[in-house]
Amino acid sequence: MTQPFDDPATSPSKPPKARRNRVAMAAVAVVVLVLVWLVWGGIDKNIVYFLTPSELLAKGTDGYDRPVRLGGLVAANTVDWKADALDLRFDVTDGQKTVKVHSRGAPPQMFRAGIGVVLEGRYRRDGVFESSSVMVKHSNEYKPPHAGERPEELYKTLVKDGGPK
Repeated sequence: MTQPFDDPATSPSKPPKARRNRVAMAAVAVVVLVLVWLVWGGIDKNIVYFLTPSELLAKGTDGYDRPVRLGGLVAANTVDWKADALDLRFDVTDGQKTVKVHSRGAPPQMFRAGIGVVLEGRYRRDGVFESSSVMVKHSNEYKPPHAGERPEELYKTLVKDGGPK
């Protein structure tokens, strides 16, 4: 007497090898398509490039309305801070080119002319970089005062204008 599962056509055994290969190939194809989409489509819209003012201006019209991190020094005598309106305007330079910047919100406490900054935002068609974030570049190295040193004297080495008065 034959068992009901002796017939290979009705046996609940493993699927044929060809079917497993098709499923594996379909899974690999899906993974490859997702990776291609990320590389050519999805990632490009989420990348934020770091540029200097010279690099940003060299892009011409391609530099407009794209998310960018702009790095440089705050140009001397250009800081215009209206505390009551939380409106900050200044110029950023890399020593060769200068870009006008506008930001809303309070600047970092260490912000001043001559300090390095990194700005996140977009370069507008009117030639002004609209900043959504202002970060100052500073040394993160802490050195405690040596025995007998006064902290007031160390302030003069940190701030270009000679420290707090």
